[in-house]
Amino acid sequence: MRPSITLRMQPTTAFRMQPTRRFMAMPKEEQSAHTISQRLRNLRKIPPELIPLGIVVGVAVGFAGYSLARKLIVDKQMRLTRQNRKE
Repeated sequence: MRPSITLRMQPTTAFRMQPTRRFMAMPKEEQSAHTISQRLRNLRKIPPELIPLGIVVGVAVGFAGYSLARKLIVDKQMRLTRQNRKE
């Protein structure tokens, strides 16, 4: 029989115990007390490549809302309330 190999426990960088860092003061947001017009000026920061994507997503959400509303209004087969309730 061979003697068993003892494993040495060494702290790794991932599991090393460290004291927690002090909470740093959070920086104030740029938009904390701004008016709507000042917030609209920040739209210039949006990259121009994302504007067509936003338009397409907006149209898709609009069509989805329209077809959902139309389905709920037009479809008479769909039951939106309980029927034959015994009181």
